[in-house]
Amino acid sequence: MTDAGPLIGPDGLARCPWGLSTEDYVAYHDEEWGRPVHGDDALFERLCLEAFQSGLSWITILRRREGFRRAFADFGIAAVAAFGDADRERLLLDAGIIRNRAKIDATLANAKLLADWEPGELDALIWSYAPDPATRPAPRTLADVPAVTDESTALSKALKKRGVRFVGPTTAYALMQACGLVDDHLEDCAARGGGAAPGH
Repeated sequence: MTDAGPLIGPDGLARCPWGLSTEDYVAYHDEEWGRPVHGDDALFERLCLEAFQSGLSWITILRRREGFRRAFADFGIAAVAAFGDADRERLLLDAGIIRNRAKIDATLANAKLLADWEPGELDALIWSYAPDPATRPAPRTLADVPAVTDESTALSKALKKRGVRFVGPTTAYALMQACGLVDDHLEDCAARGGGAAPGH
């Protein structure tokens, strides 16, 4: 599968192979993945979900995303920063999320840390590591899509230096892909460059 190029879906559009692997992925692939995401709370949500995804498949997280949003107050940084011991215990018992103690603790700690940052500071820091699109040729197959880059390694180091937890270079790169810092849709994918599937 790693050397697979785009696949043609039932609607006749070419998509990245993973975007057709389950029904849940189609809308996510067409409408969200690779589109620019800005705003501290929105980026905090993606940072948290990518951390929870570590060691799991993204579909596991995507199918629980609404559960995560309910559990973590829609990932408002100030709201999560105010969570106390009772909230932590509630999260550890919440079947709507991934009940991983280390990841829950990292999410709570990161919220408390980020609540002290200036508005827009997280957004500016993350986006400062977006590479120049001209330096990145469009991937033709999945084999051309990296798991880690120099930029994601640098972003991971910068976040860790500021005290952010659970954000290694691979997690940082997944964040960059999901939030549009890079466009890793395959060259002939209909969603590349912000294109959307008709009807979505």
